[in-house]
Amino acid sequence: MRVVVDEDRCCGHSTCCTLCPEVFTLSDDGFAVVTLDEVPADLEDVVRAAVSNCPEKAITAS
Repeated sequence: MRVVVDEDRCCGHSTCCTLCPEVFTLSDDGFAVVTLDEVPADLEDVVRAAVSNCPEKAITAS
């Protein structure tokens, strides 16, 4: 699975970082960034939770 954060939509709520710090972190500007090129299978469910819980719908996964 690959995951992407739309920088134009992210408002820095950090819900994704709270749910899955193994995949998401905050940039120096306070916006979410993805730290892995490929999400390990054991983290896919929590990444999907981050996608569905993003208030701005700024995260997509495929």
